Amino acid sequence: MIERYSRPEMKRVWSDENKFAKWLEVEIAVCQAWAGLGAIPREAVPKIKLARVNLKRMEEILQETHHDMTAFLASVSESLGKESRFIHFGLTSSDVIDTALSLQLVEAAELLTQDIKELISVLAEKAIKYKYTPMVGRTHGIHAEPLSFGFKLALWIEEMNRNRQRLNEAKKAVAVGKISGAVGTYAMLSPELEEKVCARLKLAPAPVSSQVLQRDRHAQFVTTLAIISSSLEKFATEIRGLQRTEIREVEEPFAVGQTGSSAMPHKRNPELCERVCGLARLVRGYALTSMENIALWHERDISHSSTERIILPDACLILDYSLALFTSVMKGLQVYPQRMKRNLELTKGLIFSQRIMLALIDKGLSRQKAYELVQRNAMKSWQGNKNFLNLLKADPEVTANLPPAELEPLFDYQYYLRYLDEVFQRLGLTEAQWKEKSSWLGIDNIH
Repeated sequence: MIERYSRPEMKRVWSDENKFAKWLEVEIAVCQAWAGLGAIPREAVPKIKLARVNLKRMEEILQETHHDMTAFLASVSESLGKESRFIHFGLTSSDVIDTALSLQLVEAAELLTQDIKELISVLAEKAIKYKYTPMVGRTHGIHAEPLSFGFKLALWIEEMNRNRQRLNEAKKAVAVGKISGAVGTYAMLSPELEEKVCARLKLAPAPVSSQVLQRDRHAQFVTTLAIISSSLEKFATEIRGLQRTEIREVEEPFAVGQTGSSAMPHKRNPELCERVCGLARLVRGYALTSMENIALWHERDISHSSTERIILPDACLILDYSLALFTSVMKGLQVYPQRMKRNLELTKGLIFSQRIMLALIDKGLSRQKAYELVQRNAMKSWQGNKNFLNLLKADPEVTANLPPAELEPLFDYQYYLRYLDEVFQRLGLTEAQWKEKSSWLGIDNIH
């Protein structure tokens, strides 16, 4: 299902055509390295480079051998003449499979990195646009103090920047090859050969390996994808919450002719964000499986192989899709500043309670007394749906310390936004900074 929606570039990475092309790339690189070391004739290399794998023929052979590597090698050999004897010389299956898998993971990571950059670009555009759009902050789901919608998005940008860095580190962890033989001791090969092969493939040679590359590397990669998916779930959950009918401060795109319910024609459900949240659960499950794959028997068993055929392609395909989907949500996000303003005023000034308390403390009251005075009036406001400022003005214990002329200026939303410029500057989110930064991110910026 996800493959249907994922973009062609990521589907190509995990296609059989690309997988076996990578196997062949590794095999040819080994032959080139062997020729460089004088182990096979140099004149054989040009012919070996013409080798091809016939996927239909490979499938036919697989029905007999029940071993994908031997079927692959037989198919490749049929495309060559006597030079076929040099293919897979001294190798074990995992030398090819694991090294080729690293090439696929690097390709996938590069596509996901571009996805992240695109999302950051859209978030930055919205953050700058809504930098000074006030809204109420909520803790425990309850109104707390004012912030701005742009500030909320700035938090997401910084998180996605961390995710971009995490993905880069995970890519480094899997950008390794191993050409070290049946148990990793180079018995039929050599470290020099491995270094030459990996250099050709633009991979680092694993400093030490068994028959396989160690699966903590792959676990780091999949766990990183799970963290990124969880960040998307966090953002999507926030949009879902803010889209609730009684809040309705933002709304995901809803196309003309779209329907939200078969029974209720009025429904405009946050189904795109719900989809992002559901898919994140799946990727987190894959992360657990990747960690289970770390422990293999002795120098290697095959218990990881069956799961990796599912979790590695699927995790990449799902995250690629989720990033693209959430980016489209943010591009078309409907933002309702007037609803934000209405909700700010919903509690009739209660959100200024801390500022009033601190002002009373500045006047010399103890913290306990100031808290008591403010809370007493706040509870009257809650229970009686009365204006908080008016209640404070009517309380002689409050006005004895803060007369109305000093109370009224404390009810100012802009006071809570006074450091926005500094925070945005720190994140490189002024328009000028972002235009400059986007050039090295390799993405479009503010339009």
